[in-house]
Amino acid sequence: MLITAVSGAALGENWTAWRGPRGDGTSLEKNVPVRWSATENVMWKAPIPGKGHASPVVFDDRIFVVTAAEELDQRLLLCLDRKNGGVLWKRVVLKAPLEKLHTLNSHASSTPATDGEKVYVSFLDRDKMFVAAYDFDGNEVWSVRPGVFSSRHGYCSSPVLWKDKVLVNGDHDGPAYLTALQRDTGKTIWKTPRPNRTRSYCAPIVRHIDGRNQMILSGSLCVASYDPDTGKQHWIIDGPTEQYVASLVYNGELLFMTCGFPDRFVQAIRPNGSGNVTKTHVAWQREKDCAYVPSPISIGPYFLGVSDSGAATCYEAATGKILWRERLGPHFSASLVTANGLAYFLSDKGVMTIVKAGPKFEVLARNDIGEEMRASPAISNGQMFLRGVKNLYCISN
Repeated sequence: MLITAVSGAALGENWTAWRGPRGDGTSLEKNVPVRWSATENVMWKAPIPGKGHASPVVFDDRIFVVTAAEELDQRLLLCLDRKNGGVLWKRVVLKAPLEKLHTLNSHASSTPATDGEKVYVSFLDRDKMFVAAYDFDGNEVWSVRPGVFSSRHGYCSSPVLWKDKVLVNGDHDGPAYLTALQRDTGKTIWKTPRPNRTRSYCAPIVRHIDGRNQMILSGSLCVASYDPDTGKQHWIIDGPTEQYVASLVYNGELLFMTCGFPDRFVQAIRPNGSGNVTKTHVAWQREKDCAYVPSPISIGPYFLGVSDSGAATCYEAATGKILWRERLGPHFSASLVTANGLAYFLSDKGVMTIVKAGPKFEVLARNDIGEEMRASPAISNGQMFLRGVKNLYCISN
């Protein structure tokens, strides 16, 4: 997790991976834009070739975006200039036949991760996971295929950086696994089998909880915690459903999970157990208007999420009490982000609804960018980056 301090009252951050520097959609910044349109507060707009649902990642003056040039069977990594969105370099990371997809997936859905020296990307190469590292000049440092991967819904496994490791989730319809790769070489450090053979697309979060480092994710018919240094399992909760997409969040006391398919649930979990804790460590559970794809957010004493069909809910985090539920739009894919106590809900239509976290539903702004969007937003140094189906937008006050 890489954070850059800047002068003044606000803290400026690099957005280094899926859901930001902490992997949970949170920004520590105070001066994030609240109002914009297709013409207002748009610093620049840059065309992105091909198709992809991966989020942009930002480090200092560089933005990294992956996309798929489907007509050429190419998976691309682009490096853009933060000042104006110009392309600094473009690399063909992989040329391989296009995998079969769910209609809501893409051939470039895995968000890259960066440590400020290299950028790490993940795609599917036929029936194998493909992970590669590039330096900031666009030179390939290494590429590996750490395991098989089979899913008729396609591929998405955003890499997560931990110490000297790249952590990657291999939940799929064959022998599922989690693996840790050496950051400098791509060599496999550990590889842990998962308990079931079921496709899921969740990136883990890593936290120090209960005196131990925990890599926690849902998927493979369970929610489970592992030691990120060894791959050894700490604890597991069975179910409550089969397939998962949304990542978990943690508020310092409870983990929050939302899923899935075929059944949808929200669970609050006490992350301090060992072994199978299914019957003892679920603090509360709800079963209505729960998200499958959009990841939720934790803001102080509140837990917020939005269902794929557009029903936003604010819970009292400690008890699961529903404080409010409101319909925001017809369909949502993007995960929530938060800054300065505000929750940002981005619909597939490109409409961002900004809500103040609290016991009452309070909308501060609704902003229509005029372009459809599937990717989750990125926040860095007072700017918000929104990836549409054709363009990347830099929003700035």
